[in-house]
Amino acid sequence: MQTIRNDEPERSTAMPVVALCGGIGGAKLALGLYHILESDALFLILNTGDDFEHLGLHISPDIDTVAYTLAGKNNPKTGWGRRDDTWNFMKALAELGGETWFSLGDGDLAIHVERTRRLKAGESLSQITDDISRAFGISAHLLPMTDDPLRTVIETEEGALPFQDYFVRKQSKPAVKKIAFEGADTALPSAAVMNALQLPDLRAVVICPSNPFLSIDPILAVAGIRRALTDCSAPVIAVSPIIGGQAVKGPTAKIMSEFSMLSTARAIADYYGELLDGFVFDNTDEAEASGSPLPYLVTQTLMESLEDRKQLAHDVLTFADTLNARPAKAGVAGPQ
Repeated sequence: MQTIRNDEPERSTAMPVVALCGGIGGAKLALGLYHILESDALFLILNTGDDFEHLGLHISPDIDTVAYTLAGKNNPKTGWGRRDDTWNFMKALAELGGETWFSLGDGDLAIHVERTRRLKAGESLSQITDDISRAFGISAHLLPMTDDPLRTVIETEEGALPFQDYFVRKQSKPAVKKIAFEGADTALPSAAVMNALQLPDLRAVVICPSNPFLSIDPILAVAGIRRALTDCSAPVIAVSPIIGGQAVKGPTAKIMSEFSMLSTARAIADYYGELLDGFVFDNTDEAEASGSPLPYLVTQTLMESLEDRKQLAHDVLTFADTLNARPAKAGVAGPQ
């Protein structure tokens, strides 16, 4: 199926949409959805497997990237951090011989300090995130996947590495053997996450083009979320993070190779398996899309501008509208 692209997508209906989202790549489509949906119709389930304690502060990189992006405060050059931030703190820390491998801008520090203060006072990550998004003027619902500790750990040739050590300190260079989610056996989704997935008039669930292994799998590892996705009446659609055999950003293709997977969009669709009702391929991958057993859309998925983000969001939701709501599928096991 090929969607005809419009010059300017109109705002969509007020029917709610849920999106599963990691950091930079996912935030691009999240921004497109945010622009074309009515007011508070967007519910974003955000990965917290990347969260960690650093310099005594609780850092939530994916939550912050999405919040900054939707508020227009993100750094357009890096995709992370705040726009026009300064780095006096990091310079002063370096003079003291402190750890500077994870950069925190002066303005960015405020969100970490305030989050840490409130967490220590006993407030939930969900409540804090909601308050931050409202302070930023964001009408979408930003929902951490869980309020419980769940941490992504990368098993590599150099040993087990906490996610940020692998991704930032080591720049994703060590070969990945396995990815584990510490705390997944006890972490529960927040009530807001489950309520969003059970909305009776839900239009679609969109899995953004985030890294499946590092950004989406942690969300699916939280007890109850995968089952809620298989049971929800709305179509579940994933957008490929792979275009022409390459990841637009990040180590997705590298990890696929290390897991002995073909670096193709089709392999991503197969990886998500029966969780999906539809899959979105880039125009570059139209040939491999034709063999997909799933309903599919072929369109431009590379998002280089705000108009690209809005257009892809429009295309995905139009595709969702063509899919019938599926019957509940109990007990579906995801890829291992």
